[in-house]
Amino acid sequence: MRKIFVLKFLLLSVLSLLVVGCGYKPSSKYSREVVGEKISTSVIISAQDPENTVIIKDAVDAAIVEIFHASLTTKDYSDTHLTISISPPRYAPIQYNADGYVVGYRATISLVIQRQTGKTTKNYKTSGTYDFSIAPNAVVTDQDRFDAIKFSSIKAIASFVATVSAEGSRKK
Repeated sequence: MRKIFVLKFLLLSVLSLLVVGCGYKPSSKYSREVVGEKISTSVIISAQDPENTVIIKDAVDAAIVEIFHASLTTKDYSDTHLTISISPPRYAPIQYNADGYVVGYRATISLVIQRQTGKTTKNYKTSGTYDFSIAPNAVVTDQDRFDAIKFSSIKAIASFVATVSAEGSRKK
């Protein structure tokens, strides 16, 4: 039993040294080099679908904390301000049952994100998708729609973070 513990410890130690020795940095570190430690956000309210704006604002704020590992703050104290506008969500049928009824949809959200860091302003266009199923011959419920918007916007934000991380890694 003790030999197994020692072998596991040695294996973990060797793997840790390899990862640290190769200069690995998580992508959040690269993205923080671009956007800084303090971020503020604002979402432009869509006159066509104001309910979705709240969902996207919550998803953006959660993604910033989780992915960027940065603090949310007001615009006056932020290193970077993100202004996000959303296009109306699109729903496309992707799966039908044997009777021809739609049982699966793909929601697509497109976001335009304007990043203001100091005097630098840059625009990004990103999108995210989310697949969900419904009962045959049923309508898409509000809960299905809200979940689809939330999860597809999280994917769109993750795509934005990947782009920003790539910018940070190129600066080195």
